[in-house]
Amino acid sequence: MGRYKRAMSDKPPVEPPGSEITSERLYLRRRDFLRNAGLFTGTAAAVAGGLYLLTRKQRRLMDAYVPDAGDVTGPVVKAKGAFDTDEPRTPYEDVTTYNNFYELGLDKNDPARLAHHLKPRPWTVTVDGEVHEPKTVDIDQLLSWFTMEERVYRMRCVEAWSMVIPWLGFPLAALLARVKPTSQARYVTFTTLMDPEQLPGQKRRVLDWPYLEGLRLDEAMHPLTFMAMGLYGKQLPGQNGAPLRLVVPWKYGFKGGKSIVRISLTRTMPLTTWNMAAPHEYGFYANVNPAVSHPRWSQATERRIGDFGRRPTLPFNGYGEQVAHLYAGMDLRENF
Repeated sequence: MGRYKRAMSDKPPVEPPGSEITSERLYLRRRDFLRNAGLFTGTAAAVAGGLYLLTRKQRRLMDAYVPDAGDVTGPVVKAKGAFDTDEPRTPYEDVTTYNNFYELGLDKNDPARLAHHLKPRPWTVTVDGEVHEPKTVDIDQLLSWFTMEERVYRMRCVEAWSMVIPWLGFPLAALLARVKPTSQARYVTFTTLMDPEQLPGQKRRVLDWPYLEGLRLDEAMHPLTFMAMGLYGKQLPGQNGAPLRLVVPWKYGFKGGKSIVRISLTRTMPLTTWNMAAPHEYGFYANVNPAVSHPRWSQATERRIGDFGRRPTLPFNGYGEQVAHLYAGMDLRENF
């Protein structure tokens, strides 16, 4: 409750979440643009065209910050995986310059502009809690444990935009198997680095830091759940959550904690940052669901970054065949 009160008093949760949020200025500008364009033309095509131009303008402004990340070292499996989408990939320039990472800054361009503060080496990750073999491992040792896989996933932001991203990494289940969860483990908590010098956005109390996210253990063990250490064959840039981030493609993007330093298995449902800040808007599950609107906007459609128009949003972001059984019997409006 204390975390919630602090977040509410410092900045009302009037924006979409988390590491996946549009700045208030950009968000309001986009809303004004939509309203004005709709009144002027009355056509969806005009609205879509304006959004397209906004995206292009943003990209031109950010070209100077496109990172020159090194290649991921070690063997990489690039064969098409069972879960890969054939949809066109979002360009690298957009994936790395149109970001939500509040720990680095509030505007979409802040993460790329400020990512040089983040030092992904040396870096350790602790895996503890309800496990038989807790570990604290150097990030390069962690990298050596697994053959990197490429997973081409859709990413759906709670703000109703989306991308297609070729991640590099390994299944979270493979890491959890190494620490041997106890029979009491039910949930997994992910904790982001707490260091305002490396993550200058943490100097602003817009949220209660460090950023926390969580999954049920069966969600964490699902083959789709992925720990990313790279994208597009390169090391993960700071603005995308280097050196280690969570990717859960059937959930809204804010569930993907970035720059993770700790993974803890617990008996009870953990606190998560945006759920604490605005529990009526951001549920623990955050499964992509076009039938359940955000209190302030619809989730029925989305804008794929770079596209000219909107498209219907798919239940579970198109991964329903793989994951819907995880929520059998649950009321997905109540457990949003």
